Parts: sequence; structure tokens; C-alpha cells
Amino acid sequence: MSRRSGVLEFAVLGLLRESPMHGYELRKRLNTSLGVFRAFSYGSLYPCLKALVQRGWLVEEPSGQPEEQQPARAQAAPLAGRRAKIVYRLTAEGKEHFEDLLSQTGPDTWEDEHFGVRFAFFGQTSRDVRMRVLEGRRSRLEERLAKMRASLARTRERLDDYTLELQRHGMESVEREVRWLSELIESERNGTERSGRPARETGPDRPAPGPSDNTDT
Repeated sequence: MSRRSGVLEFAVLGLLRESPMHGYELRKRLNTSLGVFRAFSYGSLYPCLKALVQRGWLVEEPSGQPEEQQPARAQAAPLAGRRAKIVYRLTAEGKEHFEDLLSQTGPDTWEDEHFGVRFAFFGQTSRDVRMRVLEGRRSRLEERLAKMRASLARTRERLDDYTLELQRHGMESVEREVRWLSELIESERNGTERSGRPARETGPDRPAPGPSDNTDT
């Protein structure tokens, strides 16, 4: 399984843990709640759903609504020959598997491809796991920042003004995320959320937006 496919499976399981959905609604949630998936299409989503069904983590249930109908036309009478929409529901095994994934804190959870999605499900994650993921992400970005600074110091004289400005912009983006992570880590240590309320140990919060992606130079 590719890392990208693994991230999509994680997100699908996480969204279906909140409530059953059909494919159209699930894709919409992936696009709007988890911006990293804006480029994904039905061609990516449905093979993923099929694989999760085959593994026993999801079940398919007909909803009685025609496949081609949009939500605004839900009250219209179904036309003959149209298939009912399939609703995907998380099984007990799927929930257990997602909770196992949610507890993981290894290097993959710190990477650009995975961190934003993991962060979106922090409302369902225990505080100690959140701390390990946040600290791992900060450590990874600090390493990246050190490499960027060293590279810039070696090549500064050979860069034109625009390339130099692009390098500086990339460094500033990483520096901002490091500061943001440090603030989150301090809030977790103090047992408070960004809003000032006491931090929850776990909860069914809807996904929150993750940080913008950064790329290595």
C-alpha cells in the first residue's frame, strides 16, 4: 500500500466513524474538511472503499436514494433503472482498526502527507498521542529548517534575487509552523485548548483544518 493510499484509508475510516455516508457525501467531506484530498476523485475513492469492504472494515447498505440524484433532489421520485445509493458503515472491526491507527505515533504521522489528516482527527485522539505526534512533527520540521538554512548559506551567492526570495519564503513557512506547533504543545502541556477551555482527553469533535503543507527544498 502506498503512503498516499494509507492516508486516504485513514481519513475514510475516521469520517465514517462519525456517521455512515454514501460515496458522494464522503467525497464532499474529504474535499471540504480535509483539504489535502481536494485533488482526489471518485476514481481514487471507490477502489479504496471496495478494499475496506473486502477487509471487513466497512459494510455496504442501500439507502433507497438513486445513485445519480443530488441531495437537493432527494424528494423527487426515483427514475426506473437507477441504482440505489450505497451507504458505507463502519463495522466493529473497522472501528477497532481505526482506533489502532489513531494510537500510532511513528515517523509516518509526522510527514506532510499524513500529519494534516492526523491533526484533523485530534478531537478523537488521546492527549498523550497528540503530544507525541506534535513533538515528532516539530522535531521533523526543525531538522528540515536546519537543512534549508545550511543549503541557503552554501548557495546564497549563486542565486538570483527571485530564487533567493523563494528560498526565504519556504523557510519562513516552516518557521511559522514550528512556532504554531510549539504553541499547541504548550497548550497541551497546560491542559488547555487554543480557546482557553480545558483540553479534552478524547472527543467526537468534527475535523479541524490542519496546517498548510510544506515541501523540502
